[in-house]
Amino acid sequence: MAGIYLHIPFCKRICSYCDFYRTALLKDLPAVVEAMCREIEQRQNYLGGAKIGTRYLGGGTPSCCSVEQLEQLMTTSERFFDCSEVEETTLEANPDDLTGDYLKALRRIGINRLSMGIQSFDDDCLKLMNRRHTAQEAEEAVKRAQDAGFENLTIDLMFGLPGFGEKVLERSLERALKLGVQHISAYLLTIEERTRFGAMVEKGAMKPISDEEAEAEYLLVHKRLTEAGFEHYEVSNYALKGYRARHNSRYWDSTPYLGIGPAAHSFDGKSRSWNVSSVTNYLAGAAPETEILTAEEQREEFLMTRLRTSEGFSLSEYEARFGATATALLLREVELLRKEGLLSPEKEQVQIPQERLLLSDRVIGALF
Repeated sequence: MAGIYLHIPFCKRICSYCDFYRTALLKDLPAVVEAMCREIEQRQNYLGGAKIGTRYLGGGTPSCCSVEQLEQLMTTSERFFDCSEVEETTLEANPDDLTGDYLKALRRIGINRLSMGIQSFDDDCLKLMNRRHTAQEAEEAVKRAQDAGFENLTIDLMFGLPGFGEKVLERSLERALKLGVQHISAYLLTIEERTRFGAMVEKGAMKPISDEEAEAEYLLVHKRLTEAGFEHYEVSNYALKGYRARHNSRYWDSTPYLGIGPAAHSFDGKSRSWNVSSVTNYLAGAAPETEILTAEEQREEFLMTRLRTSEGFSLSEYEARFGATATALLLREVELLRKEGLLSPEKEQVQIPQERLLLSDRVIGALF
């Protein structure tokens, strides 16, 4: 089954680290929702009649939307796609948007999974990141969601912030685990040029942490969460058994998905398309751009996505898709990486050991 991604690029406040396409001009939100509904109708044939298994409302901050706007997007997707067997519908949300009444309404319209952008349970960290909530408010939001009947909750945490370190990270992990959520995404901060943090680094007001510090914090996250019973199934994702993010997993196993909204991307198995990263141009009707993936690009796509996961891929699957010659060439590099400990010694499976998934980019680059 395929997936639908609905991109809501609106935020009430811009975070210091965020390099995604986003806007704080909330006056455009109603028009964008209407345009997204039109796009759903226009692209109803993109997935070739495949049933929809997952829906994901991401951003930006989708919880900026009213319940009525979210319901409009949901019912429109159900009108033009077969959503009768949807297993998971996720909404990304900021803690301070999640009132008791709003949470109950989300349940009513079919949202069954929440992804909360908490980032840290340290108030000084949150201020530096320009987040809208405090640590206490984040905890209260999780508990309200649980009281409202949500049994599939994920929270985002960020590590690698200069000036904080392992002790602060340890406390955040401890508070996160006490909340009893089913999934935790833990991201290493990457400082991008077009962000407040990027400007601070350029001015000398912030210095990124070293590779050694980043690895130490990554291993701390891995150790604490796996000891607590979470499986480390993707570079930045940890889940209790049965609670992997089903929609996001489609990105890593090459399942087709349709992206709706400004800057949203789509994949049909052989080509990628993407919408313009501009609300103005999107509302003006700019068509998606498309690229057909060559055989080599499909191979690289396979490596990039599969090696982000703890399972990796089997050599038999690789050979079935790309041929014996390509597999023989791959094996030469695989053996070198195995000697370095960057790939597991398992002969049939090509996978990065969980504790070394932070180095996935290096491994993928070597296999290109």
